[in-house]
Amino acid sequence: MTTIYFVRHATPDRSAGAYADATFPLTEKGQKDVALVTAFLKDKNIDAVLSSPFKRSYDTVADFASSAGLTIEVIEDFRERAVGHEWIEDFKSYGEAQWADYSYKLPGGESLEEVQSRNIIALEDVLTRYQGKTLAIGTHGTALSTMILHYGPHITHDEWRAMPMPWVAKMTLDGSKFVSLEKIDLFKLNEVNNV
Repeated sequence: MTTIYFVRHATPDRSAGAYADATFPLTEKGQKDVALVTAFLKDKNIDAVLSSPFKRSYDTVADFASSAGLTIEVIEDFRERAVGHEWIEDFKSYGEAQWADYSYKLPGGESLEEVQSRNIIALEDVLTRYQGKTLAIGTHGTALSTMILHYGPHITHDEWRAMPMPWVAKMTLDGSKFVSLEKIDLFKLNEVNNV
């Protein structure tokens, strides 16, 4: 069995606008909330830490990796979806459109189908290389949701919107076959939802 703790990043500072998406730093609150991730992962016997190349995801798992003496392996295809060429003021409507039609995208952006395909190809490679290991992967809300949907457990648009930052999804796989999923709110650690 392979166990993966997918860690959605802590709260990012998006004030630099759309063109800085890959380099959004964590807010002051986000930086403090990283401690929740480190505390949660410390006793999970993590063998390796991987991450999206985006700064907010990398920085969310970096403190844990450092404390565990692990180097973070950056996986380019674990990045968040490309939204498009321009900043979107009404992000709620854009998100609803994407969740209603997984092929919907804006010029220069990616559809949820494309994000899912890219992330699953990368994940299948990781599952081959780290078979039977326990991993922590720094990721994003949308990218993670598409991976969860690939394996069958349903996640709705409203659940995606309500997903806190940071947030953890513990997925267990037998080879590439889905076994189980636990959705873990680090702010409410006693409330674990098994799927």
